[in-house]
Amino acid sequence: MKMKKFLIVLTTCAGFVLPITAQDIMLTLDKALEIALSENLTVQIADVEIEKAGYAQKGTYASLFPQIDFSASYDRNVKKQMMYMDTELGDDSDSGSAEGISVGRNNNWSLGFNVSMPIVSPTLWKSLKISALDVEMAVEQARGSRIEMIEQVKTAFYTVLLAKELYEVFKETYDNAVTNYENIKKKFEVGHASEYDLLRSNVAVKNAEPNMYDAENSIVLSLWQFKALIGLDLDIGIDCAGRLTDFEQEIAEYHSGYISLEENTDLRQLDIQRELLQKTWELKKAEYYPTLSLGFNYQWTSMNDNFRFSSYKWNPYSIIGATLSIPIFSGGKRYSDVRQAKINIFQTDLHRLNIERNLEVSVMQYLNNMRTNVRQFAAAYSSIDEARRGYEISVKMYETGSGNLVEINDAQLALTQSQLNLNQSIYDFLINRTALETVTGKYTGN
Repeated sequence: MKMKKFLIVLTTCAGFVLPITAQDIMLTLDKALEIALSENLTVQIADVEIEKAGYAQKGTYASLFPQIDFSASYDRNVKKQMMYMDTELGDDSDSGSAEGISVGRNNNWSLGFNVSMPIVSPTLWKSLKISALDVEMAVEQARGSRIEMIEQVKTAFYTVLLAKELYEVFKETYDNAVTNYENIKKKFEVGHASEYDLLRSNVAVKNAEPNMYDAENSIVLSLWQFKALIGLDLDIGIDCAGRLTDFEQEIAEYHSGYISLEENTDLRQLDIQRELLQKTWELKKAEYYPTLSLGFNYQWTSMNDNFRFSSYKWNPYSIIGATLSIPIFSGGKRYSDVRQAKINIFQTDLHRLNIERNLEVSVMQYLNNMRTNVRQFAAAYSSIDEARRGYEISVKMYETGSGNLVEINDAQLALTQSQLNLNQSIYDFLINRTALETVTGKYTGN
């Protein structure tokens, strides 16, 4: 419903009706994240898991309250029990001299209420703490799903921007090749250019076309992947707002600082898991402790030889009592369970240490990559104006007859490479920063 309302507002503001044919919906990164976090199925499943864990916790707390049950039963005596009474008292009496009397009636009816309540139950108290940690784990897993989704959306968004930038670079290369070909063709027609230059310029046009078409196709593919990721129909026309060059200032002002892993979702889940195992170990130990419960029973019984219910006589009786259970011997099962729980805790500690070390290596790698990207950006930024100026000079030199076509092609190649290096350095910086934000569990940029 949120997705439908959002699309209705956008289409109304834009002045067109879906399906989109000529104009695309322009999405910013923040709006794309908003759509993805509300429509993505993985995030929705994680939210449902929180709700399920909450109900499980309530079910555990319900064990503290009295449990009331109603029961009813019917028994049919196929063969009644016999009771014998001796006719004479003496040492020589035997069962052969006793008179047998059948006991009971054909139909036995019973109904009533049973009430039970734990008074002292260490295992139940430990289970309550475990259920609370289950809810905490579900919340952290949902947070982890959101962090992963945000990284995927950001990466897809930046990929679309890169595809658009690459298309512009290759489109400019193609346009320059076409312009050079037309100028050389005019000069050839008046005898001021050789056929060799005409052929070479035409080949340059043909070589520039595949790159331009491939870049154009990359835009379409990256938009499809982006729409599928955020949960939009592939038939809806969208576009990503902004350019990679919008992040130039952030790269220029970048400086690395202290990186903390306290918010890392993997480590936090392992911490919760360890606490769960600790409570499980305490639960296993609590099985050695006595338990005390209170019970109350109120029943009505009736025994008859017919099914005339209106004439039944119901006899009530009630019982109240306490049950004390003291564990003594279980064949070593409780001891084995306690030892196994302790080993699980130790195993989790080792696993967390290994994960933390790998994450620290990842942080160092991302930081080093970002520093490299900053240097690459600075080099490309400083060379792109010179490369463009060099291309313009080579064209003027050819027009005046002091240059040749090889110089134009070399200058064009240098310009294209500088533009590609600039866009690639910005893209790599954003991807590495996004990955670093995912590792740290914090987001500080667009």
